[in-house]
Amino acid sequence: MTATLLATHRVEKPWGRHSLYPGFADPAADGEPVGEVWFQTPGDSTPDLLIKYLFTSEKLSVQVHPDDEQAHARGLPRGKDECWVILAAEPDSTIALGTKAPVDGETLRAAALDGSIEDLLDWKPVKAGDFFYAPSGTVHAIGAGITLIEIQQNSDTTYRLYDYGRPRELHLDEGVAVSDARPFVPHPMPGKVAEDRTILVEGPKFVLERWAGGHRTLTVPEGTTGWLIPVAGEGVVDGVPFRAGECVTLHGGCELHAEMGSDLLFAYPGATRI
Repeated sequence: MTATLLATHRVEKPWGRHSLYPGFADPAADGEPVGEVWFQTPGDSTPDLLIKYLFTSEKLSVQVHPDDEQAHARGLPRGKDECWVILAAEPDSTIALGTKAPVDGETLRAAALDGSIEDLLDWKPVKAGDFFYAPSGTVHAIGAGITLIEIQQNSDTTYRLYDYGRPRELHLDEGVAVSDARPFVPHPMPGKVAEDRTILVEGPKFVLERWAGGHRTLTVPEGTTGWLIPVAGEGVVDGVPFRAGECVTLHGGCELHAEMGSDLLFAYPGATRI
């Protein structure tokens, strides 16, 4: 068994914040706001999944990601399915997922150019505890005033469709080509399978579980990596201590002890639970 505490990488963003979340030190008041915290695997490897926290003070761009087949056609290793666990949200916070009605590519492109794409999107109110799985092809945008954990296929391929007039590059040809612009249908959520174990999503690209505190043994299949993300609380896994705001990768069989009241996420690639 190997348990590895991952290094954190803080990413400054103009839409980030100076007040983050328990477990993270706030940036200096006169420094740049922090928008993301990434967890980095040692070495030059590019693991299947990427885990990060997001802290938003403004709307993020309207964007879309390719699926595996579309990514492979462009020489890229994988597409990008992603999901979000909402940790905190201001009362009026929203996330756009899909469009209110089916939209063809020509209409989507024109709306991205004139800004009316904001009105085409389905902006959903969000609150702490919500969970969303966004398959590749889903047109989406994360709103302001949200703290979330994002679990995604490890890809940086993002096609930006609209950015509220900010001077950043758009990728309309690529984005429209991979967009599945229609009403969002929530991915099945298996739910609680044991008193201390809930399956938030089970495939197609990864599984995400939510665990309560306590003791457990588990075995990560050979060749697979598991990511343990403590949302609240602390504990030890195979001699490696962890606490909220950190992330530990796991391989093989292991013993985990988390203090009661802890809230843990566990993610791993694949279509079925281990």
